[in-house]
Amino acid sequence: MIKAIYPGSFDPVTNGHLDIIKRASKFVDVLVVGILDNPNKHCLFTSEERKELIKIVTKDIPNVEVESFYGLLTDFAKEINASLIIRGIRDTNDFAVEFQRSITNKQLNSDIETVCLIADEKNLILSSTAVKEVAIFGGDIDWMVPKEITGYVKEKYNK
Repeated sequence: MIKAIYPGSFDPVTNGHLDIIKRASKFVDVLVVGILDNPNKHCLFTSEERKELIKIVTKDIPNVEVESFYGLLTDFAKEINASLIIRGIRDTNDFAVEFQRSITNKQLNSDIETVCLIADEKNLILSSTAVKEVAIFGGDIDWMVPKEITGYVKEKYNK
């Protein structure tokens, strides 16, 4: 059985994230969307809220699980018996970062492999940061996040 982790902050989950989830889920038996609970990062949504939002947008993908974790990704991988890390690449900057991360992760756990998926061209400029920057000023985020969660994002900024 091939079990993979697609890690990230997902604050909030974007159409780009969802595209990677859908594509990765097709070539593994189980895909765990791993929400990093990073105390050094100020997130719009709590870890539990992010978990629920991802569950909403992946409810029709039967082999996707959603879990939060704290600490090293390689420790989490070992804990859940995952052998693959899935990463999305939008540009050469992402590639450089993911290349270094994959080497570090391999040093920490020699049993883990990293697989990078190239972002679909319509998602090349999407990031959670961009979503928040547009949303804070009331801009149109409908094309940036799954329709099921647009209201949740807008609600955060209307409070």
